Amino acid sequence: MTRSRSTDNTYRQKKSSEWTYQWSKFRHTGEFLFEDWIKPVVLEDFRGKEVLDAGCGSGQHTCFVAPLANHVTAADLNTTEIAKEQAKDLNNIDFVEADIATMDLGQTFDIVYCIGVIHHTDNPSRTFENLYQHVKPGGILIIWTYSSEGNFLVRCGVEPFRKLFLRKLSRQGIEKIAMVITAFMYPIVHTVYRIELFWFLPFFDYFKNFRRMTFEGNLMNVFDKLNAPQTIFTTRSIAEDWFCTERFRTDSISINHYAGVSYSLVGIKRAEY
Repeated sequence: MTRSRSTDNTYRQKKSSEWTYQWSKFRHTGEFLFEDWIKPVVLEDFRGKEVLDAGCGSGQHTCFVAPLANHVTAADLNTTEIAKEQAKDLNNIDFVEADIATMDLGQTFDIVYCIGVIHHTDNPSRTFENLYQHVKPGGILIIWTYSSEGNFLVRCGVEPFRKLFLRKLSRQGIEKIAMVITAFMYPIVHTVYRIELFWFLPFFDYFKNFRRMTFEGNLMNVFDKLNAPQTIFTTRSIAEDWFCTERFRTDSISINHYAGVSYSLVGIKRAEY
């Protein structure tokens, strides 16, 4: 059976009820997305490894990895009970209620991954440094984060709208707005955005994945943009600073601008660190 524990650190980041609502209502869908976000790492690379899922959310990614890993530690500040229920049939997971930016788990791991979470923390660079400290020398660190590049409309349109009009709205109200937006997007994404001549349109590559997702999966993504308490978009220069040759083996560093709206970042920690 799965186990739960809490770290003994003082949280610097406040808990957010927004995430509890989101992950009690939605689940990540599409294993193909997780596989894309961790490339060039593949699921088979987790076999027999000690793994840290930093910001486990609903526990969906934990469930992808745990059947292969020797052991998974799944850390989250807000949703460990939700993730624990999702993974109730797996017996090699410890769930830890902790702030991934400040926690000290007292151990290092063969693989540490943080999918879609670092950009929601108070200080993504501080969070990165803490995750890096939890990677064994020779171990792998995987980060997937929203990019500043390619997200002008979200940064300058959606974010100001969310801050001005949605902060005090109920989660149920935001969910209804997200449902309307998602439904409105379908005819556009399945017509205009199928025409390769229009490759220059914003989010052209991103919407290729939209067409592969279920309505619930797309609704979850739209809701996430409206629901998140904060989002700090990662620039290319920050990604390169994080995954620099002083920290990671040169031949292992992968900085992929995924679907034009996010960065998939992978590196193997140098042995001397």
